[in-house]
Parts: sequence; C-alpha cells; structure tokens
Amino acid sequence: QVQLVESGGGLVQPGGSLRLSCAASGFTFSNYRMSWYRQAPAKERELVAHITSAGDTTNYLDSVKDRFTISRDNAKNTVYLQMNSLKPEDTAVYYCNAKRKYPTREYWGQGTQVTVSS
Repeated sequence: QVQLVESGGGLVQPGGSLRLSCAASGFTFSNYRMSWYRQAPAKERELVAHITSAGDTTNYLDSVKDRFTISRDNAKNTVYLQMNSLKPEDTAVYYCNAKRKYPTREYWGQGTQVTVSS
C-alpha cells in the first residue's frame, strides 16, 4: 500500500522556521522525483519545490527561493522541506508528491497545514 505521510506543519510567527517531512512507503522511493506543493484557501495548488530521484537537482518557486530548501534521504525514504523566513503568504496546506515517468505513476500525501501569523 502506497503511503506518503507529511508531518511538521503548524502555527509559526512571521520570520520563523518549520521543517516538513514526508515519509514514503509502498513504492521504490529512489526511483521517484519528489515535490512539495501547496494550496492556499481559494487558490490553485502550486508547485513549491522539487528534487530529482538522485537528489542532484532542485527547483523552486520564485517566491520561496533562498528561503526554502528541499532535500531527500533515499535510505530513509523521506523528503524534507526546510522553510525559513516564513511569511503570512506562505500559509497553505502543503502536500508531498511522488512522480515517475516510465511507467507513469503519481502519488499524493494527505497534506499538512502551515499557518504563518502573529
């Protein structure tokens, strides 16, 4: 059974930090590109960051560059999102995503709420 379980969300003040984790099981984690998406109320889901299967390439949404860092540990089947200098506009539900191309497979986690507020 495929599972992606996010953790680490919560309430933080502006300027604070959070570290999200996503623990994967039920598939060969090291074969999948991993991503973090987010969805704020009344907005479309957007890609925040992704990392290649080997962990050698990352990409970020412009608004989070230099503040967020995505990383992965293939030995632990876990992907992380370190979020620093958080802003109120980062408030959203954050989702973990696993995707491979050949054959096409895609999985989603249930999401974790991040709220940035004073």
